[in-house]
Amino acid sequence: MSSSPVICFGQQPCGFFPRRFLFAKFETARRLQAELGGEIVFFYHDSDHDPRETQTTLRHRKTGEPAMLNFAFENKVQRKWSPLFAKRIPAGWQANTARQLGAYAEPARVEAFKQTAAANVADFCLEHYRRMGLLEGIRVVRSGDPAVRTAACEIADCFVDVPYEGETVRARWLDGVPQLHEGGEKYVKLPPCEITKTQISPTRDSRLRWMQSVIRCTHYIAGAGEQAYLNKADAPEITFVNRDAIERSDEAYV
Repeated sequence: MSSSPVICFGQQPCGFFPRRFLFAKFETARRLQAELGGEIVFFYHDSDHDPRETQTTLRHRKTGEPAMLNFAFENKVQRKWSPLFAKRIPAGWQANTARQLGAYAEPARVEAFKQTAAANVADFCLEHYRRMGLLEGIRVVRSGDPAVRTAACEIADCFVDVPYEGETVRARWLDGVPQLHEGGEKYVKLPPCEITKTQISPTRDSRLRWMQSVIRCTHYIAGAGEQAYLNKADAPEITFVNRDAIERSDEAYV
């Protein structure tokens, strides 16, 4: 365990403008660092595959009406099952989206969006967060990084990245077989295969132990929903901290 505080929070890419609950985690971490010292680590769970994670709800600057925007995806397989770091951004999406943003964000924010350059969803979100100034002084650890995956502990409850129809998909590892969740109780079984640690990412239930085996944080910031499902017994050495409250937490911070 580190001799100085390691203040961590985790989140999937959660919109090209981050949701306000993520902004609140940044603010909570900085407040805690001001009190305790140490470093801040953002555990960026870019291995997740759910396209709903990047839905971005913006408020019209004049009317206050909400609008939900999201990335476009190259094909159905990518949209449904590829990790966020493997969901490629189609040509034209950024320019088309930028033309709409003037109604929802101030010019400086729109310009930062236009200047962000990335080939995939996870990289785009992270680079845009950086341009917004959110990542200053913060170390980012990505769950899709092969070096992170190699360093992490062994887990049986996991997903695996495997090829499918010309794409990389994130399949649930069940009884030694990769399976794609179609919805409800329906799964598509893929051919059995050998896997290595660089293909493995955690489930919701195994994520804390997997993450902690790499980051070894002293403090972990989480909202009420996350606190409810975290198995704190997996990391009894961590001090869990409630993230600061924020209004309209599921809308975008602009």
